Amino acid sequence: MRSRHLPGFIAGFTLIELLVAVSIMSLMTMMAWRALGGMQQATTQMRDMTDNVLTLEAGLSQWGADLDALIELPETTPMEWDGRSMRITRQHSADPSEGVIVVAWARSNRDGKSHWLRWQSDPLRTRQEWRAAWDAAGLWAQSPTEAARQREITLFAITQWQIYYFRSGAWSNPLSSSGANAPVISTPGANLSSTNTATVPDGVRLMLTVTAPHPLAGNIVRDWARATASEFSP
Repeated sequence: MRSRHLPGFIAGFTLIELLVAVSIMSLMTMMAWRALGGMQQATTQMRDMTDNVLTLEAGLSQWGADLDALIELPETTPMEWDGRSMRITRQHSADPSEGVIVVAWARSNRDGKSHWLRWQSDPLRTRQEWRAAWDAAGLWAQSPTEAARQREITLFAITQWQIYYFRSGAWSNPLSSSGANAPVISTPGANLSSTNTATVPDGVRLMLTVTAPHPLAGNIVRDWARATASEFSP
């Protein structure tokens, strides 16, 4: 109830009315903070989802770029899949004088989860350097040292991955007799130049199983075709 007042004076609010008003304002403030918190959480989740998708796309793009830059050199192995890792000899850049590099892709445990990883060597100019880098890439995929892990990039979590080669009009497992890599006999100290050696397939099929809760969780297939392939068919 409002208090009596003299003519010419504005009536004030009672203590109860003030308490009710303050309570309503507090409730509205709390609801506003909850709404803002929900918006912030939704924004964070959306940003994380976008980052995860972009990381996956970047990884697949780099995989394709490594294969596009693959180079066949005498007495070297251009690519090899051993069931655990894929090693590739590729050009370091568009300028052949800058040498080549060895890259490796593998699935390994990092921070308690199985991740897809990429490893890269320094630029190489001799077969002796290439041999050392090729062996180092293989060791990294099996039991990496701390120094080897400094050269890796962790991409995203996967539960498994598999590689298939396209040869003679059909897909096959590279570990089968038809997909086996040719042996390499290396001459230490010789320069890396020219072309020719182990056979590169007409196509490579990458199959990944991405782990939830990634927004693209599930099976992902990415095919690569050799530029000179004449009968590639996915």
